[in-house]
Amino acid sequence: MSRTPREVFADHGERLGTGDLDLISRNYTEDAVFVTPEGVLTGRAGVREGIGRLLADLPDADWRLTPRFAGNVLFLQWTATTATHEVTDGVDTFVFRNGLVSAQTVRYTLTPRTTPTV
Repeated sequence: MSRTPREVFADHGERLGTGDLDLISRNYTEDAVFVTPEGVLTGRAGVREGIGRLLADLPDADWRLTPRFAGNVLFLQWTATTATHEVTDGVDTFVFRNGLVSAQTVRYTLTPRTTPTV
């Protein structure tokens, strides 16, 4: 039985928390596309590369997510804060197929925190 987009996204969040890029990429189709302002990454290897960059930019982040589902599409607005950086304008789009993510767009601006945590 195929998972719903909400189930896939919930599982995706749990996997992101592990930092294990191989585990995370298994929630994507083998032919997935991962689109960023820098270009298009393809397949699970591309997903690992793209998510690896995101996690490197935002280690141990405090995430705030606002998901909006419409059938097999998720529009996600998000913010994230680390000890040294923050993102206030994160936007992703996920497209789901057969219980996996088949496409994702990611866009955010990484800025130094004006008030570092102690």
